[in-house]
Amino acid sequence: MKWQGRRGSRNIEDRRRAGGGVRGGKAVGGVGGVGLLAIVVIGYFLGVDVTPLLEGAGGITSSSQTVEITQADEQAAQFVSVTLADTEEIWTEVFDSQLGGEYIPPILVLYKGVTQSPCGSASGATGPFYCPGDQKVYLDTAFFTTMSRQLGAGGDFAQAYVVAHEVAHHVQNELGILGQANAYRAKASQADSNAVSVMIELQADCFSGIWAKMADEKFGSVEHGDIREALNAAKQIGDDTLQRNAGRVPQPHTFTHGTAEQRQRWFATGYKTGAVEACDTFSADRL
Repeated sequence: MKWQGRRGSRNIEDRRRAGGGVRGGKAVGGVGGVGLLAIVVIGYFLGVDVTPLLEGAGGITSSSQTVEITQADEQAAQFVSVTLADTEEIWTEVFDSQLGGEYIPPILVLYKGVTQSPCGSASGATGPFYCPGDQKVYLDTAFFTTMSRQLGAGGDFAQAYVVAHEVAHHVQNELGILGQANAYRAKASQADSNAVSVMIELQADCFSGIWAKMADEKFGSVEHGDIREALNAAKQIGDDTLQRNAGRVPQPHTFTHGTAEQRQRWFATGYKTGAVEACDTFSADRL
């Protein structure tokens, strides 16, 4: 992905030097080694905050110590800033040309270790997420290393896909989709709530595909192999893939983000069409 030397976003809230969590301690109660890794991996993309489990196992403890910001952290921050700036320009254009409205971009919170949000604590266990309570995206810069080493989803465009996916949730919020869907989920059965959650996430994948298509057309940032990186990331974070990698038999009724095939297909739909109307997962005959 071609991103160096381009404009960064001003909508970054950097909390990395404000202190964070310190990993350490020995796991107890049988949660350690592969078991601990499985909990973390599941937590990243299933929307489950497993921080209490890790804290109880000595995995993460609160600390007011100043965290070390490495060169890799700084490069990740610059990369995120440029990617966020790209989403701002693209969604401003999409809102104007396709939706006849004004796009108000989100703030992206960079942190390292642990921080707080209106949606709960953010840590390496929660992974990147969008909080509609304050309309901010939360991202631990160390997450990109986890993507590559533990989830098998390496590459800078895979990282950009993650940023674009979380921004897509803000797009849903701006359009009123997220509020309506979550209001329904609050009253629905667990099974129906999970089904709507899958629709939300697959639409965000589709919106991410729109971003990828327009980023290539507007900035010429997509290089050979980039789309494969994004599709591989979508595959690796499919609910079925994550459950298999955690040593479990996939349980479709528990899926909250969609299968690997679904996530790849909806990203591809957005990328091929570039049209918001093509991303209506809520009315689709087939998810």
